[in-house]
Amino acid sequence: MQRASSNTKAVCSWPHRTALLLVCLTFPLIWVGGLVTTYDAGMAVPDWPNTYGYNLFLYPLSTWWAGPWDLFIEHGHRLLAALVGLVTIGWVYLVRRHDPRHWMFRFSLLCLGMVLLQGMLGGARVLLDANLLARLHGCLGPLFFGSCVAGAVFTSKWWHAGEVDLPPMPDRGKLSRSVRMAWVVFGLAYLQLVLGAHLRHLTPTWPPLVFRLIVFSHLAGALALLLQAAGLKANLARLGALGVASRIATLVTALVAVQIVAGSLAWRVKYQWPAWVPQPDWLRTHTVAAEGMPQVLTVTSHVAIGSLILATSLLLALRLTRAASLAGTACRRPQTTHSVSREVMA
Repeated sequence: MQRASSNTKAVCSWPHRTALLLVCLTFPLIWVGGLVTTYDAGMAVPDWPNTYGYNLFLYPLSTWWAGPWDLFIEHGHRLLAALVGLVTIGWVYLVRRHDPRHWMFRFSLLCLGMVLLQGMLGGARVLLDANLLARLHGCLGPLFFGSCVAGAVFTSKWWHAGEVDLPPMPDRGKLSRSVRMAWVVFGLAYLQLVLGAHLRHLTPTWPPLVFRLIVFSHLAGALALLLQAAGLKANLARLGALGVASRIATLVTALVAVQIVAGSLAWRVKYQWPAWVPQPDWLRTHTVAAEGMPQVLTVTSHVAIGSLILATSLLLALRLTRAASLAGTACRRPQTTHSVSREVMA
């Protein structure tokens, strides 16, 4: 245990700090990207990678701040995306220099490739004005956000030291079941994002049947995600893992419940509810205003919460996977659970 403690102290904190910075920058980027789509401002700047002929970083500040709102958020989206890309490059450098794990360096390169691809998809979306590219752009952004969260987990002292919230002498079989359930939650969360991207970027030539199919699939997926997240929370409670993992499971379940409410409101402010849905008179007679403040805030929040569910479910899945790995080590070695949980895993 002393050996693990000394190794933990030797871990450079800069890769982890930079990964946390990436997380903190990418989440607002998703919000701004959601605003761009909600306001239909993606084509406010017709050229790329320049902005009206100017270098992205040299576009006049006064023109940007005093210009139309759609130009303001589209150019701001580009600037924030460029900042995320630069920080990702710096993170790759720090991982290469301070982290001896070869797989971690390869993972950082994967994240860099994702952010570069995301930028190219965004640029191609502007130049070609294709809905398919918009959907791909909307699906890759949350996945990159989840990868940033994973990078923060992999570079943390917790991961290096192998400190996990395991009950005394855990049943590895039950823990493995929780791991599988956590990855299913993550998969369902991403599937919901994919379906949501299709609803956000509809192709006008699609027949109405396709739209109804996507809507009903999205609704069924929301119910399945809620039940799976609640089941995972209950399974962790039966297991006795009442530490950080259980609290994250509670957070995921709560976020899914909030997301269902937000999705219902997003439908209301965009399409109206069906006449058979009970609602007060003031809401029944309320007129849907395209790009009005209620619509913008509700729809964009729905998009951002979806990305947050994806990231937190991935965090939970990684934490439980790490716990199951150390529990298996405890079964193979003549050590106590307490000592194994602090063993350094390369």
